[in-house]
Amino acid sequence: MSILIALAALGLLMLAAYRGYSVILFAPIAALGAVLLTDPSAVAPAFTGLFMDKMVGFIKLYFPVFLLGAVFGKLIELSGFSRSIVAAAIRLLGRKQAIPVIVAVCALLTYGGVSLFVVVFAVYPFAAEMFRQIGIPKRLMPATIALGAFSFTMDALPGTPQIQNIIPTSFFKTTAWAAPWLGLIGSIFVIVIGLAFLELWRRRTQRAGEGYGDAVDLRNEPDTPEDITLAHPLIALLPLVLVGVLNFFFTRWIPQWYGASHSLTLPGLSAPIQTEIAKITGIWAVEAALLSGIIIVGVLGFRTIRNKLAEGSRTAVAGAMLASLNTASEYGFGAVIAALPGFVLLSQALQTIPNPLVNEAVSVTLLAGITGSASGGMSIALAAMADNFIASANAAGIPLEVLHRVASMASGGMDTLPHNGAVITLLAVTGLTHRQAYGGIFAITLIKTLAVAFVIAVFYLTGIV
Repeated sequence: MSILIALAALGLLMLAAYRGYSVILFAPIAALGAVLLTDPSAVAPAFTGLFMDKMVGFIKLYFPVFLLGAVFGKLIELSGFSRSIVAAAIRLLGRKQAIPVIVAVCALLTYGGVSLFVVVFAVYPFAAEMFRQIGIPKRLMPATIALGAFSFTMDALPGTPQIQNIIPTSFFKTTAWAAPWLGLIGSIFVIVIGLAFLELWRRRTQRAGEGYGDAVDLRNEPDTPEDITLAHPLIALLPLVLVGVLNFFFTRWIPQWYGASHSLTLPGLSAPIQTEIAKITGIWAVEAALLSGIIIVGVLGFRTIRNKLAEGSRTAVAGAMLASLNTASEYGFGAVIAALPGFVLLSQALQTIPNPLVNEAVSVTLLAGITGSASGGMSIALAAMADNFIASANAAGIPLEVLHRVASMASGGMDTLPHNGAVITLLAVTGLTHRQAYGGIFAITLIKTLAVAFVIAVFYLTGIV
């Protein structure tokens, strides 16, 4: 019964998200409804001590990232840099290469260490411009961005700095470059199948005569002035490249500047505030890189953006608040569900799967799907089962690097269900609903999940690592 309660809460939230209801409202309703059916006396403490604690903790860490990412994307839009990049890409690659171009840009940014959420804000302006000019339906855009940002560069490509590839290192004593050949094979699988799906989808909509979209139904469209002189494409690309490069360098510089920890002492503080630098380095690095990117766009495009800067900044702040609150609500929901007895029983039941790689893949992807978080689901699964995975792998002669790569890729499998925070943010930024665009995202989700099975099969057939 307890498992059914947890699954019912998940089903309610997924249904609410798909039907277009606010996740900010329904995440606590679904989570606390499950607590009510489990232990009525725990509803209020679970809301204050667990849901709100996790939600506020997420906002404390990540709201500046959402805010700076939204402002950066808005300035890229208002400056006309997005239109300049699109025009150059069409001249260089042709009008039919819009989807591969967007996938490639998203992949470069995420592999460069830029947060998935920031990539959505940064890429959307010129993705919308390119899709509009070429006549590709806007509803294909979220799946295109998801393929580039939420898939192979998030968890499969060796060396990616995304958190989904870093978490397994602490459990298996591996590095971010674990199982490089399997990671490359999995990445190629996702890229080839994903691009083939998107191209078939584009051709089908083209044959049906479907265009970018009805102006009446379009929301959150880029607002680039029509009468501006476009910057040179290399100048337009500079801020995007700068964000990726500076993120890389700040990640290395910040620990050198502050050391392992920092003690903040100011006259008005009753006690020093201690900060563990290792836990915050990635966030500070992204924030510093985005701030640098904003300054560069502001300087290079000041004449174009100055008249719309006030209005544009208000729009960016509103978008950042909605996106961050959506994701934070999901985070709080996942924390409550993970504490319920049904979730614990489900975790224990998954440990009975005999094959260690299949056991790990199924456990991680299911828990990621239930919590709506790749990193959250993987952390829960590995914290509870890593020792069993390691023992089974050693008995079967499976390198721990393979466990790392399978866990990382599996976390990015079924995590992108309708209630996932990144999915909700992506749809909010693009101005689309689940009903309009989630089908394509779910197809990418299935491709990512199949890639894990493919990699496991390749390992058992060839022994390659």
